[in-house]
Amino acid sequence: MSSPFFAHRYARAGSFRKLSKIKFALALLLAAHAAQAQTQELTLGQAQQLAVARSRQLTAQDHAADAAHEMAVAAGQLPDPVLKVGIDNLPINGSDRLTIGSDFMTMRRIGVSQELTRADKLRWRSARLEREADKAQAEKQAATAAIQRDTAISWLEVFYTGQMADAIAKQATLARQEIEAAEAAYRGGRGSQADILAARSALLALDDRGSEIARRRRVARTVLARWTGAEAAVAGKPDIDTIRMDAAEPGALLAHHPQIAVLSRQQDIAQADANLAQANQRSDWSVEVAFQQRGAAYSNMVSIGISVPLQWDRKNRQDRELAGKLALVEQAKAERDEMLRGHEAEVRTQIVEWQSGKERLSRYTRETLPLAGERSEVVLAAYRGGKATLTEVLAARRNETETRLQALELELDTARLWAQLNFLVPEDSATVHASNNRQQESK
Repeated sequence: MSSPFFAHRYARAGSFRKLSKIKFALALLLAAHAAQAQTQELTLGQAQQLAVARSRQLTAQDHAADAAHEMAVAAGQLPDPVLKVGIDNLPINGSDRLTIGSDFMTMRRIGVSQELTRADKLRWRSARLEREADKAQAEKQAATAAIQRDTAISWLEVFYTGQMADAIAKQATLARQEIEAAEAAYRGGRGSQADILAARSALLALDDRGSEIARRRRVARTVLARWTGAEAAVAGKPDIDTIRMDAAEPGALLAHHPQIAVLSRQQDIAQADANLAQANQRSDWSVEVAFQQRGAAYSNMVSIGISVPLQWDRKNRQDRELAGKLALVEQAKAERDEMLRGHEAEVRTQIVEWQSGKERLSRYTRETLPLAGERSEVVLAAYRGGKATLTEVLAARRNETETRLQALELELDTARLWAQLNFLVPEDSATVHASNNRQQESK
């Protein structure tokens, strides 16, 4: 007969084995998911969607807006009434010392008072907090634009450093073939040992350049993983020839720039404060009702009162406060105008640089790169025919490599400018703004 203790022990061991199997299966699933995330190819749009979805800053801004909405409701209510309880005129000496019902002046009192805050004050207190909620939403839009822009720049860094690495790898393969050819020519008495050393030096230079590009690529992948959550390959070159704004007149979109919108909301907050200061120039009354109970031989009483603050120094208090709040409105307006001018100048400069980069890229594609490739082919053909030296071949190859890398660096710089311009505002906001403009033009 088996012991209950051992039966329980074996059952517990079986459950542990089941849990271990479950944990092992979960670990395999997580490892497979991580491996898939690292091998998955992300387009630019997918990377931006991941970055926005993972952002805790956007969640924080939502909570800030919710908090302001909740406080706005509370600010629009009357203050809580005040309950007052006490004993008036209690004797402290004589025959009626510390007795409640003997002296005709002693009474037990209970009452309530209520401040009657003016409706316009409640409205502006609530409105100010609603403006705070609007500012939090504007800050969320600014954060969204920054996330999309920074993710795009990181993605472009990964993409173009990968292109550079491929170009270096291709040239390194050709350099190894040239080393083999130089060694074969030396063995056949048609070349010199200097040619072999020159070819090896060229390969070392390419390897060093490749190491630098590999470092840049690893850094770029790390930065991109900060936004997407895991390292991943990138695919799908974006069209950097067009931007989501009128390049000739960017002012229409700049009016909806998230940072400008934040300052506009700050101006609204300052205006609400000024309106509240204007309303504070009229006092709030308070009313009080109390019931007093005296001894059995005396009648009970009721008291009714009104309290009114006396604004006896209005010119140095209420008027000064209003003047200060109005000055803050002008300050917010001036800061907004100044930032708008600065952003407009910056964006126009970036548009000029972006257009110049596109023009130079077109020249590289049409003329410079084909010319460098043709030169390498011609010099290589001459070398095979005995009319050129290996040094000339290596120089032509080096020139072709540098030209390709320069073209990729230029394209990366142009792509960065494109990202800064294209994601000046969040993608959804730019789409809405563009559709509104089309509707107005059709009208």
